[in-house]
Amino acid sequence: MAATTDFTVSHSTRTSGFGAWIDGLGARFTRYRLYRRTVNELSALSGRELADLGLHRSMIRRVAMQAAHEATAR
Repeated sequence: MAATTDFTVSHSTRTSGFGAWIDGLGARFTRYRLYRRTVNELSALSGRELADLGLHRSMIRRVAMQAAHEATAR
């Protein structure tokens, strides 16, 4: 089972005030959606499939958080 997902994140030129707050809120929401999608997809895998990826169930949340932060940092 293989899947790929591409995400694009646009960066605004707003640097202060309400606009920056809205931009930050949007970025956090995008990061959270990616985190939840990753957690859901990894949680749906069997223990054997996770082992093939070199993961354990206890690592799912950390891996998902790392993936979400890396994807939105680009």
